[in-house]
Amino acid sequence: MNWDQWGPANVTGQRPSTKPRKVAASRGLVIEDATSGFTGAITRIEKSGGIHLVVLEGRKGATRSFPLGLGFMIDGQAIELLPPQRQKTQPAQQRTASGSRAVGAQAAQVAKASRIWVEGIHDAELVEKIWGDDLRVEGIVVEPLHGIDDLAGAVAAFKPQPNRRLAVLLDHLVSGSKEERIAAEAMKAPGAQDNVLIVGHPYVDIWQAIKPEVIGIQAWPQIPRSEDWKTGMLARLGLPNQTARDIGLGWKKLLSKVNKFSDLEATLLGRVEYMIDFVTVHD
Repeated sequence: MNWDQWGPANVTGQRPSTKPRKVAASRGLVIEDATSGFTGAITRIEKSGGIHLVVLEGRKGATRSFPLGLGFMIDGQAIELLPPQRQKTQPAQQRTASGSRAVGAQAAQVAKASRIWVEGIHDAELVEKIWGDDLRVEGIVVEPLHGIDDLAGAVAAFKPQPNRRLAVLLDHLVSGSKEERIAAEAMKAPGAQDNVLIVGHPYVDIWQAIKPEVIGIQAWPQIPRSEDWKTGMLARLGLPNQTARDIGLGWKKLLSKVNKFSDLEATLLGRVEYMIDFVTVHD
């Protein structure tokens, strides 16, 4: 006997005419061990001492383990039992920071006439970081206003139309505020009805739309009205706050903590999603 031959022996001395069929082990497959005659369904495959073992369960619940390879039969035909095939995993669907399905290498669209306006550069940077991919696909540009005192004049100059829509995001747009009065006046501009959307969030500044736990605090500190909000906030966060450069660097530090939509408060998320829908609905 050739002791290097592992598997069922041919007692007639004749060489088999065909090689055993290769079969990958899989849970539930019924096979027979040719040497012992034990027949059972595969319940699991395990590795012991560097050898793959297949565990079979017979009709009466008895289990036995055998090394994978030659020496098995299915319906009287010799097989070579191989380790289970690895399932090819589908690549995870990539998402943008806003949670939208990424569209791969699709080029940015040519900018459309519709626009999204925000109050300042910090607002624009935050919207860009979370929704930038979505907006490039839609061809929508976000522009900072650098002040809203003459919002009505800016809206009139924009000349809104059904194919030239405008969505505006305002800080601290609450009942009875200066921002509420400015928004109401802006909506009287020619073409504003049905073509302009003004929404706001309740925060004093867009910074507060970042969830406090994202930057490592339990809650945003309360800043007295007599104190500049950004300066006071950075001081209470233990960051430099004396110059415009300090303010800018402080904001960059906060913004660096924001990586996905769930890092922002739901109040802001809903407003921005609504704005994007508004300016793209007719495109």
